[in-house]
Amino acid sequence: MASATAPIRVGLIGYGYSGKTFHAPLIRAVPALDLRVVASSDPTKVRADLPGLAVMADPTAVAMSDGVDLVVIASPNDTHAPLARLALEAGKHVVVDKPFTLDLAEARGLVALAQRQGRMLFVFHNRRWDSDFLSVRKAIADGVLGKVRHFESHFDRFRPQVRDRWREGAGPGGGIWYDLGPHLVDQALQLFGLPDRVTASLARLRTGARSDDWAHVVLEYPGLRAVLHASMLVAGGSPRFVIHGEAGSLVKQRLDIQEQQLLAGMVPGAPGWGADPDGIAIHDCTGAVAHAPAVAGDQRRYYEAVARQLTQGAIESSAALEALQVMACIEAALISARTGTSVALALTAEERDVSRFAGDGSVSLERRPLNWTHIPCP
Repeated sequence: MASATAPIRVGLIGYGYSGKTFHAPLIRAVPALDLRVVASSDPTKVRADLPGLAVMADPTAVAMSDGVDLVVIASPNDTHAPLARLALEAGKHVVVDKPFTLDLAEARGLVALAQRQGRMLFVFHNRRWDSDFLSVRKAIADGVLGKVRHFESHFDRFRPQVRDRWREGAGPGGGIWYDLGPHLVDQALQLFGLPDRVTASLARLRTGARSDDWAHVVLEYPGLRAVLHASMLVAGGSPRFVIHGEAGSLVKQRLDIQEQQLLAGMVPGAPGWGADPDGIAIHDCTGAVAHAPAVAGDQRRYYEAVARQLTQGAIESSAALEALQVMACIEAALISARTGTSVALALTAEERDVSRFAGDGSVSLERRPLNWTHIPCP
């Protein structure tokens, strides 16, 4: 466990889109964290944004540095597992950007290693603190929809041209399901827990696509279907969330704005940070529509929770186990899309049980069955 008084020294591996846009600003916005060094092949870019910060060309040097307590890995997906393994073996706590690993076996290996080393292992599920998700979570928890029967979550973009970047390439970990699927899955699991089965279809729809750029995945629960969808060919008209329950329906049109704010250079926590002008619409059984303001988002809370866990929490945490469960769903969808079958999660009974970590202060939204209140139609 880190000191409760001294700042936690952080080393960031990778200064591409995720490292530059998300990790560095969010880390620097949390007083308990002290970003000390960045590993990047482009030191000029890092120094332009973060003058005076140490930059190393070799990511392994950061992973093993005596000058850091927490290693944040924001490098290409196929490097996540080997770099995380190296950092854990060097006695560091680790945050890994999503996807956690390329498959469930790698994820299991890292979780076991973290437990042996007595170190904390987290995955960057920052979208738990998006305004859109927090708004629908509150509506469901408040019971305004009654028992939820259909949950639909879209993470759509309009990028018709295939770009020359590893995320869209044919290599390991490329494609939209590895990129956006972890966010969609993690949010669904936070709301509903583990599904019984996963049914998926993945496709390459853009001309020249080298990896999947369209994903449609259904998580099957008793009496509930959760539809997770991502596409690179949606110019507009696709709601972020559509939820149907026994007492009404909810529509949330637009995505959380924190990514756009970060791209525009806004400092996390500045006035207007996370404020979402797009509220939610609730349709009741009479046809009436009520509108409610969105809950403000704040992805700083992810790193605040990491810092709190490192200074106050027990070493064993639900964070790594929840990340393992997300990977089980990611892998089940890949198998389903390849075989054309519905696939059960390949998890042990112990891996399914996060309840034993209740109250450990981990990086979670206190996942538990929501207290639905049925509101009958008159």
